[in-house]
Amino acid sequence: MKIVHAASEVFPYVKTGGLADAVGALAGTFADRGHEVSVFLPGYRLALDHPAASGAERKLRLKIEMGDRFASSDVYVLTPKKNLTVYLISREEFFDRRGIYGNGERDYEDNDNRYIFFAKAVVETLRLMEFKADIVHAHDWPTGLLPVLLRYAERRHGVTLALKTVFTIHNIAFQGVFSMRSFPRTNLPDELMGIDGLEFYGQMSFMKGGLLFADHITTVSPQYAKEIQTPDFGCGLDGVIQSRASDLVGLINGIDRAIWDPATDSLLPARYTPDDLSGKAVCRAELIKRMGLTAGFKGPIFGLVARLTEQKGISLLLANREFFVSQPVALIVLGKGDARFEKALKELADEVPGRVALAMRLDETMSHLVEAGSDFFVMPSLFEPCGLNQMYSQAYGTIPLVTRVGGLVDTVIDIDEQPNAGTGIMFAPTAEGLLSGLNRALKLFGNRAGYQAVQRRCMQRDFSWTKAAAGYEALYDENL
Repeated sequence: MKIVHAASEVFPYVKTGGLADAVGALAGTFADRGHEVSVFLPGYRLALDHPAASGAERKLRLKIEMGDRFASSDVYVLTPKKNLTVYLISREEFFDRRGIYGNGERDYEDNDNRYIFFAKAVVETLRLMEFKADIVHAHDWPTGLLPVLLRYAERRHGVTLALKTVFTIHNIAFQGVFSMRSFPRTNLPDELMGIDGLEFYGQMSFMKGGLLFADHITTVSPQYAKEIQTPDFGCGLDGVIQSRASDLVGLINGIDRAIWDPATDSLLPARYTPDDLSGKAVCRAELIKRMGLTAGFKGPIFGLVARLTEQKGISLLLANREFFVSQPVALIVLGKGDARFEKALKELADEVPGRVALAMRLDETMSHLVEAGSDFFVMPSLFEPCGLNQMYSQAYGTIPLVTRVGGLVDTVIDIDEQPNAGTGIMFAPTAEGLLSGLNRALKLFGNRAGYQAVQRRCMQRDFSWTKAAAGYEALYDENL
């Protein structure tokens, strides 16, 4: 098959979260399976300057209609592996910036123009290069307009650009909602300004475009596909999603075992397997040293790697500060985010020096060490479309503590509910729920034989993209 992916971030070129990992791994896996795969990514400064893009060559010059004016774009192309081609859509006005979506304080005010332009440039490249794709797969709100722009371009030029389109919701909380003043720059027919089109409570929703006009919709877990059809999780789009329920399927993401495998991970001070966990003890010792915990600390280490936001349940963690103050445990937090959460966590670290340590940054190398060196991984998310860290944790023999939401339900087996198969601890998304999970973890850690049995079960699970991609491949095949 000829498969085209379009996304606002793709690992390794640019990454702010799990979207980049998912798209990069999915594209690479399909290329390895012999499909002809193309990936479209905005030509951000970070992406073009990344060592992985050093061989990119300018192949095409585009002229993109944006309302009543035209804007040019250079298309850079590289081939990182067999069957995989990456296209970087470059325009300095939109993408030559320090940040991806914003400056760290707020989103860029012209994100509407930036991603209208990107979607149009993808369509125009497909047309000029006569791709004739089998599947065009758009990911999240920045590419939400791609399915509708593609179909109108086909009608306008009398060509077929793709047999089928797929739109994946990675996180419905981020919808790309802008003033309706943005609509003229799409150059779409006026009838799409209404409630049956892109209109969303008087504004324009990019994500709604993908939901209404893609041939098929996926989410990144079966549980999340159910949740977003309800008012509690649908973020105002539950009715739209219910109308497309017959075209909706939840498919669990995988993890890239070439990157996330403790047996081969070059970012770790030692490697280990389910049959020989001695290397994990080395990683734990290095984590203690690197993060400045008390030398020789013997209690359980709870690790957390996340954006420090409400969604990730940081408020639930802080509501249990007394547990980390009074119990013989350590907490390591890697990430950055809301200033109020950063401040509160720093205050906790100051109160419990040697047992609470923070690294307020994005750090790929350190994230591997936290996963390998921690004893438990905490994910108190209020909602979680799929989640990757709970899968990384199991692969690394680090027992996950997770809320009973979204993809966490689909990927973690509670040790009390299934004693002979359990791989983690699940709890309600409340402060009380998290406290019960922490206490269960403390009890499990005191039972070394029981703890190690859970570790080994975790590490024997198959979360590879080879397995995960089979679901996407079946979806693609079924509709061609």
